[in-house]
Amino acid sequence: MTLGDIMTRHLMMVRMDDPLRVVQFKLDKGGIHHLLVMDGATLVGIISDRDLLRAVSPYVDTLSERERDRRTLEKRAHRIMSRHLITAHRDMLIDEAALLMLEKDISCLPILDEEGGLEGIVTWRDLLRYYASNP
Repeated sequence: MTLGDIMTRHLMMVRMDDPLRVVQFKLDKGGIHHLLVMDGATLVGIISDRDLLRAVSPYVDTLSERERDRRTLEKRAHRIMSRHLITAHRDMLIDEAALLMLEKDISCLPILDEEGGLEGIVTWRDLLRYYASNP
C-alpha cells in the first residue's frame, strides 16, 4: 500500500502571519496535532501542538495570567514553524514512510504532487491506524 491510500486530504492550514491565537484555536477545535503553514498556495512550514506549547506562556487562561502572557498569543506563525520540511509523494510505500519518519524523528509527512502542490498529510497516527488494522 502507498501513502495515497491512508493520507488525510482534509487539511488544516494557517498563513505565515496568522497570530498564535489562531493557531491555538485551529489545533484545539480541529482536534489535530499539526497545522500546515502556507504562503499563498505554497507550503512553507509546519506547526505542531508541541511547537505551540513551547511558544505560548503556560499562564495563559489561568488566574496568574498577565499581559505579557497574553502577548505570547500575538506572535506570528512563521516565528515558531518548522521550516525544514521533509515531504513525501502519494506513491511512497507506507513502510518507507514509517522508516523515514523514524529516521528523521518527525511526526508527520506532508504529501506533495509532482508540481509541488499540497495533496495531503500522513501522521504517525495514520501509520499506527494502518499497522493496527493490517498486522
